[in-house]
Order: sequence, then structure tokens, then C-alpha cells
Amino acid sequence: MTAPAPSHENIALLIDADNAPAAKIDFIIAELASYGVVNIRRAYGNWKKTALAGWEKILHDYAIQPVQHFDIIKGKNASDMALLIDAMDLLYTKNIGTFCLVSSDCDFTPLILRLRADGKQVIGFGGNKAPSPFVNSCTRFLYLEDEKKAAASSSEKRSGSAQLKKDAKLMNTLRSAVEAVEDEDGWASLGPIGSHIANQGSFDSRNYGFRKLSDLFAAIDAFEVKKQKTADTTRILVRRAPRKSGGQ
Repeated sequence: MTAPAPSHENIALLIDADNAPAAKIDFIIAELASYGVVNIRRAYGNWKKTALAGWEKILHDYAIQPVQHFDIIKGKNASDMALLIDAMDLLYTKNIGTFCLVSSDCDFTPLILRLRADGKQVIGFGGNKAPSPFVNSCTRFLYLEDEKKAAASSSEKRSGSAQLKKDAKLMNTLRSAVEAVEDEDGWASLGPIGSHIANQGSFDSRNYGFRKLSDLFAAIDAFEVKKQKTADTTRILVRRAPRKSGGQ
């Protein structure tokens, strides 16, 4: 599934530095450039901790403002609450269209739901172990795993038609999107399919090991994919494959 066309929408990037890898900042910034301009960039944490040294080294390079909060008691930090308060302040005082939250902490789920209830887009970035309520509450969520581990995960768990078809939620999402916009011959244009999926909840084909939504459809034998060329452009069309006798 591809990102939307670039715009000048204002974006607030809020980083939970305790629960996010600094090494992935290039990917995060590049991804957000597809949505608009990241005018607000803040990273929250107790910067006296050696664990945040990776973030501390790149803050100036990416114009990220460090927000310092000491741990109130051992084992508890105040940076999560500071991030939440700042997000609500930005919601009411700034013209922010998209909030980006970099974390894997499920405690931020109510914040995301509140931002979305106000019509804001929320892009999430986090680890592979991010809880499903946190992931599903985002408009879109992308995993920040080590590339080798992510590739291994994709090849072992998500590649191949048979494996993908075992994911009932994925299959229901894809089928319902095609059915919602298909023509009388059963063919549906990929653009409207992607929009229908995005309206349902957090989804990105890259989380299944495929760079494009069309590649994901093509990898599943339950669908047919074709290109339709016109004088001005080329459309990608998808339809449900005919059921095989005795098959799934």
C-alpha cells in the first residue's frame, strides 16, 4: 500500500526515546515526507540515561528538540506523561493535521484514539512486539525491526500464498475492499481498494513483506491482478479469483 501524495500538511513528530530505535530515524523522516512537513520534532526521555546515547548523537542532525524529564521514582519515568500532555496542547493550539508517534508502548493507545476522534491522522512507528491495540488504533503503523530480522520474519511467516491465506483478518480485509468497489465484471481499481482499506484501520503492505499493495494481491492466488493501459495512464485492477473445485 503506497503512501499518499506529498502535501504541505503540518506534522508533529513525537518520539518516546525510551521505546524507539534511533537508528531508524532516516526511515521515519523519509516516510513522513510523503504526508507533509514535519514542523514539530520532539524526543522525550531522561537524557542522563546512557541508553539514550544513540538518540542524543543525532538530535541536532535532524533538528529534533530533546525534552528532558527525570525519573520520578525508580522504574517509572515522567516522559510518557509529558509526551501525552504536549500532544494534547498541540491538538488545541496548533494547526496539526498528522501526528506521528514513535513508540511501542500500549499506554499511548487512549491518546491515539483521542487524536483520531478529533479527525487527526496518526502514523505509528514501533517494534514488532508492539501490542495490537496500539497498532490497530493508528491510522497507519509501520514496524521498525532490524532489516535482517524483518526479512527473516517476512520469509518465514508471511511469504507464500498459503501462509497469507491463513491470516483471516488480512483476507477479510482484502476481500471486502475488492467487493466494495468492484464493477459488474468483478474487477476493482487498486486506488479505490487502497482507500477503502485505509478507511477501515491501520494497514500497510510492507508489514506483510511487500513494498506495494499490488504485490501483496499478486502473491495470493485468491486474487487476479492485471494492468489496464490507456492513452494517459496504466491502471492496476484486482478481482477475486474463481473458486477451484475442491479448493479453498
